Amino acid sequence: MEKNSQPVIEVRGLDVGYDDDIVMQGLNFKVNKGDIFIVMGMSGCGKSTLLKAMIGLQQPFKGQVLYDGKDFWLDAEQQSIMQRFGVLYQSGALWSSLTLAENVALSLQLYTKLSREQIREVVALKLSLVGLEGYEDLYPFEISGGMRKRAGLARAIALDPDIIFFDEPSAGLDPVNAKMLDDLILQLRDVLGATIVVVTHELASIFAIGNNSIFLDADTKTMIASGSPKDLLADSKDPRVIQFLTRGNKPGA
Repeated sequence: MEKNSQPVIEVRGLDVGYDDDIVMQGLNFKVNKGDIFIVMGMSGCGKSTLLKAMIGLQQPFKGQVLYDGKDFWLDAEQQSIMQRFGVLYQSGALWSSLTLAENVALSLQLYTKLSREQIREVVALKLSLVGLEGYEDLYPFEISGGMRKRAGLARAIALDPDIIFFDEPSAGLDPVNAKMLDDLILQLRDVLGATIVVVTHELASIFAIGNNSIFLDADTKTMIASGSPKDLLADSKDPRVIQFLTRGNKPGA
């Protein structure tokens, strides 16, 4: 990406929280096209609260979230902006009463004019992309947790979003399934040309897929570091960042 080109997402002076309690304040960062952007920090630091402000689930106290220069919380085109992105929630958030195919088809039925046959073809393609070809008629309770995450991802990419958000994608997964999901994230970035934002505290994923990041600190209620996770590990002098990225072990140990 050219240095002078406009970021896909820009957060300016953002304060977020609940009721009168500020969780994070003064957040400023940019997400460029093609980034796999990691939002990291210890549990309770406000990662998911920030995500909610970025995807329209919770209005910030102050500041802006810009998509290609448009203020998400002020712009009259908020719904059209939301249709640009997909979200994989921590639980997968599948409808238990619907089959995997029906779950993936929902947004296509709501937001497109595709025929029933065309929707069936798109659904089959999306499930195939996440390794679930042939599982169309199964219900969420009939598959494993890792498969439910992948089915949720198939639903998140149903409309070919150019931005995909992941909320703790590896939560509850064993190392093999977590690695498989990381590989899928990389594949989707390359195949769809998507920009990806991942909220996580899983070190293996952070270093495997992230090319840019911010570190949120619960004590100061703001971000205290930004940049490539590998660069932060090599160059940061902040003991809080180093402790998180090494789990308290000496770098290189």
